[in-house]
Amino acid sequence: MTVRFVGAGPGAADLLTLRAAALLGEADVVLYPGTYLDEAVLSHCRDTARLVDTQGLDLDTIVDHLVAADGAGEDVVRLVSGDPSLYSAVAEQGRRLDEAGVGWEVVPGVPSYAAAAALVGRELTVPLVAQSVVLTRAQARSTAMPERESLARFAATGATLVLHLAVTRTREVMATIEPEHGADCPVVVVFRASQPGELVLRGTVGDIADAVEGAGLRQAAVILVGRALDPRAGGPDGMGESWLYSADRDRA
Repeated sequence: MTVRFVGAGPGAADLLTLRAAALLGEADVVLYPGTYLDEAVLSHCRDTARLVDTQGLDLDTIVDHLVAADGAGEDVVRLVSGDPSLYSAVAEQGRRLDEAGVGWEVVPGVPSYAAAAALVGRELTVPLVAQSVVLTRAQARSTAMPERESLARFAATGATLVLHLAVTRTREVMATIEPEHGADCPVVVVFRASQPGELVLRGTVGDIADAVEGAGLRQAAVILVGRALDPRAGGPDGMGESWLYSADRDRA
């Protein structure tokens, strides 16, 4: 048997991949993160599937469930929010499964930051404005960030910043970003993108903390920061438009 780590997407039941939906429909056991997932996602599971909410479980207990189910010959899906390549603890769980001799594989999903950007209709990479995206997080009650990955260093690049697990420290984060990006730099905060109760807050580096604190956001939010979020980014004169699609480019 094989344990499958499946990206559940940003939370909407119809933003899973076809492969993810099919695996859920076949699984005997499904472990899911109830904190971040709309329960409608579980509608893809069959009625007889055993569902385990992992929000109150530690990593070893989660792995014990995976190993036991695999040992019983059951098909197991471990749902993770967004895409497994980001902040999913697949590395730790995979190591433990390897030690237990349990096979596993990863099925990608729609990242939460992609759903947030789609919700506000913005591309995160705009020619001559920002051609890089930094995916990072803030440190609160979590594993320490490497010193070389400080937010100030990332901000200095001018890249679009995508901040996970940072909404409770929005004011502090914006104070770190402001010297490089400026107080007027656009910011979008999206809470539970694609799920019932989703909320979009638009503002700037200088004022977004007030909006976040006013809304009482504590988790399940993504923060997007950068000049690319400005609808006018790139300008109407074509100087900030893609050379790939330019009428002046030689296509011979």
